[in-house]
Amino acid sequence: MPRHARLDAPGTLHHVMGRGIEGVKIFRTRLDRQDFIDRLAELCQGGYFSVYAWALMSNHFHLLIKTLHYPLSSGMRKLLTGYVINFNRRHKRFGHLFQNRYKSIVCEEDPYLLELTRYIHLNPLRKRVVSGMEELKKYPWTGHSALMGEIIRDWQDRDTILSYFSSKKKRAIISYEKFVSEGVSFGKKPELVGGGLIRSLGGWSAVLALRKKDMREAYDERILGSGDFVLDVFSSVDQKTQDTLRLPIQKKTLLELAGEISEKEGLTEKELRSGSRLKRISKGRRMFCQAAVREMRYPGAEVARFLGVTTSAVCRLANYNEE
Repeated sequence: MPRHARLDAPGTLHHVMGRGIEGVKIFRTRLDRQDFIDRLAELCQGGYFSVYAWALMSNHFHLLIKTLHYPLSSGMRKLLTGYVINFNRRHKRFGHLFQNRYKSIVCEEDPYLLELTRYIHLNPLRKRVVSGMEELKKYPWTGHSALMGEIIRDWQDRDTILSYFSSKKKRAIISYEKFVSEGVSFGKKPELVGGGLIRSLGGWSAVLALRKKDMREAYDERILGSGDFVLDVFSSVDQKTQDTLRLPIQKKTLLELAGEISEKEGLTEKELRSGSRLKRISKGRRMFCQAAVREMRYPGAEVARFLGVTTSAVCRLANYNEE
């Protein structure tokens, strides 16, 4: 199966995961872990990433990062290549350390930033590396200890996460800890580990509910987020990357489609693109969006630009179902 291109742009939130080849340990000693963290800190200070959450397990790692001035691939190459060279030298080994390339999921920030922070920081507890929340608070190999103020890590972005809970630092830490504790009973939360329709919608029940209404959501395995967010991501990447997405080649231009819809509904193209709420014009615009997005698979953002409306409006019209 061919590899899909990375999705990336400045200011993009990524959940990055890397695993040892054939399950081998990628962190054997404290020195290994500290080397990885020191390299991550240098990248943060060099303007590559903002790091919100992280966890180093024996055979894999999790990072929740936002790209800054450089592409994700550039920063990750510096991080992993340097780490592997030193790891092999320390342990007198040769060859690959990581299984294939790292996995990166573009994430919609508002609904997932805090959920992913909690999910990542609970890894040692789920894997029984630590026995409880009190031990997790002091555990040095996740970002949780820094957010709790137990370990100072100047390179980690604490303020963004804590600001969601309170403007007062002590109160924010207490509320954050309570939020993380409440997540212990939620289990593995598989919908957070990758993109795709099932994960983005929160499970099969939500997918089936959409299907019963004959509605569709845009999705891609590299993205964790709503249909609107997926379409926004699609519209922001270059053409080479768009060619790898779940969007077949369109058979006609939007202008040609607008002409067909307008003629069928007795409208002018100007009326179709006017934003008028007259019933006959709204119906034509709805038909246009449904044909463009659902049948011809144009990105919602491109259709929105053509009509002069928002992407969310296009998605709403495209998924409209008269009962």
